[in-house]
Parts: sequence; structure tokens; C-alpha cells
Amino acid sequence: MKPFDYTRATSLQQAAAVHAGRPDARYLGGGTNLVDLMKLGVETPSHLIDLSRLPLHEVEELPDGTLRVGAAARNSDVAAHPLVRARYPALSQALLAGASGQLRNVATTGGNLLQRTRCPYFQDVSKPCNKREPGSGCGARDGVHRDHAVLGHSDHCIATNPSDMAVALAALDATVELYGQEGTRTVAATAFHRLPGDRPERDTAIRDGEIVTAVLLPAAAPGAASLYRKARDRASYAFALASVAAVLELEDGRARRVALAFGGLAHRPWRAATAEARLTGAEPTADAVREAVRAELAQARPLRDNAYKIPLAERLACDALATLVRRAQRPPAAS
Repeated sequence: MKPFDYTRATSLQQAAAVHAGRPDARYLGGGTNLVDLMKLGVETPSHLIDLSRLPLHEVEELPDGTLRVGAAARNSDVAAHPLVRARYPALSQALLAGASGQLRNVATTGGNLLQRTRCPYFQDVSKPCNKREPGSGCGARDGVHRDHAVLGHSDHCIATNPSDMAVALAALDATVELYGQEGTRTVAATAFHRLPGDRPERDTAIRDGEIVTAVLLPAAAPGAASLYRKARDRASYAFALASVAAVLELEDGRARRVALAFGGLAHRPWRAATAEARLTGAEPTADAVREAVRAELAQARPLRDNAYKIPLAERLACDALATLVRRAQRPPAAS
């Protein structure tokens, strides 16, 4: 462990001021990812700024029906919150599908969004990795890449985003609230994470020194249903080989609104715009859903060992939407 300075922030303003001018400073929340990376030598911050005592733990409903989830709210608390479970079940299910109970009791909403890839080449400082050391190469491309991206990757990086929560937030049209020295701004969850391009070291759209302060979930529409499905190598404590978050509103048997996001397939949660466009306004039959999902996944560029992800993601998405259609068509229970 390399030595570092430590500050326990008492306000957002103080935290941002301490970070200013220190590009190798890092904000500390639950530490479930950052501390691991420090132990591996991947992260070597000169200064840790502890945000855990700031008033960012609340989950509250705003007057317009928006649900504001503080960045320091623990994953287990958000998953169990009555309003999240009732209005945004995909988010609760995604959180419960991630990590272990012990980690969920410590991990924060902001930290979950900012966690870095679990690519073994990124985590091993003896291996080449453009994300960790720009210009060093991508060891995974010709190496072990069974778990890596099939969508949106580049010659510079084929890593995937590890977050289950972020996939649900993308499908739910959430926004991320940020605070920096220039003030507060919001970024759509679908635009928060980046594709690698030629700058794979940049995971997100966050600006230097900005702090994630909250996630905002828009008011849930009456009749909207959502869920999260995840395929992994073992039943718990494993990252997604492929996952899907789906949201569906039916009106007169047709999809008034459909949202679909994939996890485990790309450098960021992949919002399935092509599939959504084909299904919106259409009757979501099994054939229509399958054709729409296949049109989306036609963009995939699998590598030597991960082509299996494409049919896996297709089956997950078709199953998720079929489940939501059945729920929407189920007659209401007698009172």
C-alpha cells in the first residue's frame, strides 16, 4: 500500500475544493471497489477524500413524484425501500443480483455507478491494458475474453461495465446528479457511461473533481411494469455474462412504451434503441419481440470466444418482455 493523504469531508464544497488541482485524488464512499484496486496497485491516489459523513444517504419522493436516491444510500437499503420495490422493481432486483449481502450493506449508489471494469487484464498491473495505462495495448483482445464485450467495443478496449444497478437505471430513464466547482448539473443515465473509442481510460462523462450526489428516478407511469434478468456462471456473487432490464406499458394490447437495456455486453449499459423503436406501438407478440431483439443484436461484433453472449442476451430479453406482457394481461385480483 502506498502512502496517501486523507480528508474527511464536512461539505460538498470542501470536498470539491480539496480535490481541485489533484487529478490523482479520489473520493471515497463505501470503498468496496476503490480499496480493492488500491490493494492491487491499479489505483494509487495521493489523496482520499471521504464522503461518507455527508448528508447523501436519503431516499425521498419529490413533489412531482420523482424519487431522489442519495449517492451515499447503501445498495441494500435502496433495494429494500418500499417505493423502489413498488414502483421500480427492476432496480430492486438488479441491486439484489449484485455482489453479496455483506457488500451491499456497504456499497453506495454513487460508488456502484463509478465502479470500474472487472476485466482481469485491467486488474493485473503486469498485463497490458489501455484503460489502466493508455497506449500499452489490450491484452484481452487476443487473450482470455470469454466475458468481454460484443457491442460498442473498439480496438483499444473490449471491457464490459460491471454494474447491475446501472443497467436498470438506463432502462428506467434515470438521471445522475453531479456537483462540482462549477455547480450542480444532471446527466442522463444512458449518457453517463462512455463507449471506449480511443479513450478507454475514461469510463464516464463525469468531469474532473465532480461528485455524484444523487440518482433521480422519474415518476413511474401508472400501469408500467419492469424487471431485471441476469445470466451468470454461478447463482450468486458473480458478474453478468449478459443481463437485461425491461420496462413495458401496454395500451389496448399494444406497447405504448417499451424500454430495454442490456448489461454484460458493452463498455456501458446498452440501451436497445433499435428494438424499442420496432416494438413501440406494436403488439408485443413472441415473434415481434424476437425480431426486434435480433435487429438490435445484429450490431454485435463478437470475438473468438464470446459469441455465445448474443443468443444468451436474446433469450433473456425475450423472456423478460414475455413475462411483462403476461403480467399486464393478467386480470386484476378480485377484491
